[in-house]
Amino acid sequence: MTENGIMHSERALTLDTMNPNVKRVEYAVRGPIVQRAAQIEKELKEGVKKPFTEVIRANIGDCHAMGQRPITFLRQVVALCTLPELLEDNKFPEDAKSRARRILEACGGGSIGSYSMSQGIEVIRQDVARYIERRDGIPSNPDNIFLSSGASDAITTMLKLLVSGEGATRTGVMISIPQYPLYSATLADLGAVQINYYLDEGNCWSLDIAELRRSVTEARKHCVPRAICVINPGNPTGQVQSRQCIEDVIRFAAEENLFLMADEVYQDNIYAEGCKFNSFKKVLFEMGPKYSEKVELASFMSTSKCYMGECGFRGGYMEVINLDPEVKAQLIKMVSVRLCPPVTGQALLDIVMNPPQDGEPSYPNYKKERAAVLAALADKAKMAEEIFNKVPGIHCNPVQGAMYAFPRIELPQKAIEAAKEKGQAADMFYCMALLEEKGICLVPGSGFGQREGTFHFRMTILPPTEKLKIVVEKVKEFHLDFTKRYS
Repeated sequence: MTENGIMHSERALTLDTMNPNVKRVEYAVRGPIVQRAAQIEKELKEGVKKPFTEVIRANIGDCHAMGQRPITFLRQVVALCTLPELLEDNKFPEDAKSRARRILEACGGGSIGSYSMSQGIEVIRQDVARYIERRDGIPSNPDNIFLSSGASDAITTMLKLLVSGEGATRTGVMISIPQYPLYSATLADLGAVQINYYLDEGNCWSLDIAELRRSVTEARKHCVPRAICVINPGNPTGQVQSRQCIEDVIRFAAEENLFLMADEVYQDNIYAEGCKFNSFKKVLFEMGPKYSEKVELASFMSTSKCYMGECGFRGGYMEVINLDPEVKAQLIKMVSVRLCPPVTGQALLDIVMNPPQDGEPSYPNYKKERAAVLAALADKAKMAEEIFNKVPGIHCNPVQGAMYAFPRIELPQKAIEAAKEKGQAADMFYCMALLEEKGICLVPGSGFGQREGTFHFRMTILPPTEKLKIVVEKVKEFHLDFTKRYS
């Protein structure tokens, strides 16, 4: 058989010859159910009759795609950087212009179209360091800041540095279950060993040190555990870990000689009363030299979440603490191979790190817009939790932070058997039926990992309030009907 004149058997790259690690990669957030959603949207445009008029995508934390409005000041500065002629336009406030001028002066040729230093523009790294110092009350060195293409790029880079060995000496990395699929996908790609530790659903998805010890002890039988990843606030679970929990994890990392990776991209998304974001760096240094001089830490932040929601700009940073100087040199080499992070993303990150201050002309509107976004998310988090918990067979922990609800669903045995016959996980079977019947696109819990015998789905709380009400009500209707159908 030929295609484009090439015999299939003569191809250099086939499923048999390609990198086997790539075939093991799975990414549920953009997986089969999302692909089917796109097909249904196309069918609707072509006039195919469905029981609904639109597909509502509640599967991914893409803020602006869900209707969240950009923060005016952020876009003003980026616009000025992109088209410097606008600096002469009196429609733009002076505080936006001054920030744009500062960024442009730091760019080669005064243009954000030029490459930057591989580690990121120096003045922006300085602003990141000052932001961290204001947040934590602890000094931050700009030389320890690495700007990145979103947090994902920096996380992948750090995991690459960590992975080594073969067979029983292969690197193992501890990740929470449920987890964000970036971690499992990257570890599969790198051929590393994924070490699961389970969050405690019965205790609002908290971290349990006894579970961490069980996990690392089991893992040492077949790999070398070298790192632990923590997502706080949690994705997909929406929990905010307590300070005590963070202290426990730091002690555990020190005792087990593990590199600590803190994914803190949702740090501004805190909703529940009594919850507070504590950065791992802040807690580490407040625990004293015994830990602050020993524990190796990489923490990550992004412009894609929080109140900004600027996913498409791909802005982010990583701060490293206690990294071996020789390893740091290798890290600089690795980021140099990629030339530099997107300079537009770096510019956006700089404005997030250095927003309008009280007394500047843009401050009142910036403060108002920021507060409105976070208040709306807090209201929607509470609404989703309350409505789901009124549905028989759905149990939803408080959405303390981040942008997602991760309810547990009880499924009839007949539904589980029907899913098995189709070769699907039971919650994938459930979510696919929900999509086909109601036009609601969610991600099954099996795509994030969950305890054996439990089923969940992840739903973003990002859609506008009225649309989110429609989503939750449709899920409620579907769940009651689905349960009845398979009982």
